[in-house]
Amino acid sequence: MPTLQLAYSGAIATITLNRPEKRNAISAEMIAELLAAFDEVEASAAQVLIITGAGKAFCSGMDLDALKALASQSPAQHLDGARTLARLCRRLWSFPKPTIAAVNGHAIAGGCGIATLCDFTIGVPEAKFGYPEVRIGFLPAVVSIFLVRQIGEKQARDLLLTGRTIDSAEALRLGLITHIAPAEELMKATQELAATLLASSPTSLRVTKKLLCEFAAPELDRELALAVTESAQIRATQDFREGLASFLEKRPPRWSGE
Repeated sequence: MPTLQLAYSGAIATITLNRPEKRNAISAEMIAELLAAFDEVEASAAQVLIITGAGKAFCSGMDLDALKALASQSPAQHLDGARTLARLCRRLWSFPKPTIAAVNGHAIAGGCGIATLCDFTIGVPEAKFGYPEVRIGFLPAVVSIFLVRQIGEKQARDLLLTGRTIDSAEALRLGLITHIAPAEELMKATQELAATLLASSPTSLRVTKKLLCEFAAPELDRELALAVTESAQIRATQDFREGLASFLEKRPPRWSGE
């Protein structure tokens, strides 16, 4: 697959986001390939899924070319894009086998979502996490649904409304990630955690995850539908167009509040 690599080692499957020259930024092609890879791993004999990134970043968020394309998209295309992102996030959140993110570098915006929607998230000390969407007139709508559940509403409001990035130490304190490991020990720590999971009954793990997801699914799906609508609608605002233009032109935005 052009944007990622899928490898198996015994009962462990590993997806490596593989666009290091783009800091593993998310494109429509990557989303499609991730969804296909999830299907393949679910159907395989693998019992644990690891997700990591190639190069110095885990995932820097949306690809620059994809951002540029947003300016000329129709309302129907905006809605379709929001639905696709929601489908990816929900698929990873409810993946039936245990998932571990080995966060080798910065995980920003959608990349932060991929990293933290895994059951376990191990980050290197140098990694940064955050949702800076409000700084470019965008809306972290889909990820907000999951973030509130992960760290609580007050902490989620802090991250989403300020758009600030945080380091691994703060992410661990907030409960956004589960472990910190030095870069040279990241994959060792990940493999050790995978081994702990593999020592348990795969049936019990699968049913436990299924039960946890079923507890939250009805409300989460209702919230996701609202988030998709809001995410698509904000792309029609003047502030979004200005935020996007200022980001691409590397200048301060001139907000109109419209």
